[in-house]
Amino acid sequence: MFTGLVEEIGTVKSISLQGNSGTIAIKAEVVTKGTKTGDSIAVNGVCLTVTSLSDDGFTADVMAETVRCSSLGALKSGDRCNLERAMAADGRFGGHIVSGHIDGTGRVSSVVREENAIWFTIEADCSLLDYIVEKGSVALDGISLTVAAVSSSDFKVSIIPHTQEATTLYLRKPGDIINIETDVIGKYVAKMMGRVPAQDKEESGSNITLDFLKENGF
Repeated sequence: MFTGLVEEIGTVKSISLQGNSGTIAIKAEVVTKGTKTGDSIAVNGVCLTVTSLSDDGFTADVMAETVRCSSLGALKSGDRCNLERAMAADGRFGGHIVSGHIDGTGRVSSVVREENAIWFTIEADCSLLDYIVEKGSVALDGISLTVAAVSSSDFKVSIIPHTQEATTLYLRKPGDIINIETDVIGKYVAKMMGRVPAQDKEESGSNITLDFLKENGF
């Protein structure tokens, strides 16, 4: 589990894909401290397992599902990326629950500066927007952010100067693709309320619906 608080901006040393899978090597310093082979590090919000460590970074395997669901396959040597180690049990929970399992990607449609903040508008499919709520949390490229507004086709976030300095979001421009992980709590609530395909509902055996919750005082 992660928090969405980026610890370090790393640099892609190399990425080698055979089809839709392969390996990635990241130059990093902070996130390798105390890290062992087999530990998890989020790269632009994607949870990857460390397969080897070096003096200046780490390598990880990338599977086909990861490439299909995220923007990781578009990275190239020299690209900057957001890095975060898995949350320690005794650490502070400063962001929100981030699993490192990307739900899909969105497209940056506009970037507007307002005094010391920068507003980003992100276009996304309705399948993702259904789980994004105003004043709720969303992880963009692994960064925990608060949703400022949601429409039927996009949503907006605003980043403060610290986020501009500590993450790669300031590098994003209109047209760029960005990883999106919606709030995991919202996904579980939606499923419990019956917002799943009929076949899945039958397999789960759940009879919990919105009407049921209303009738029982929720």
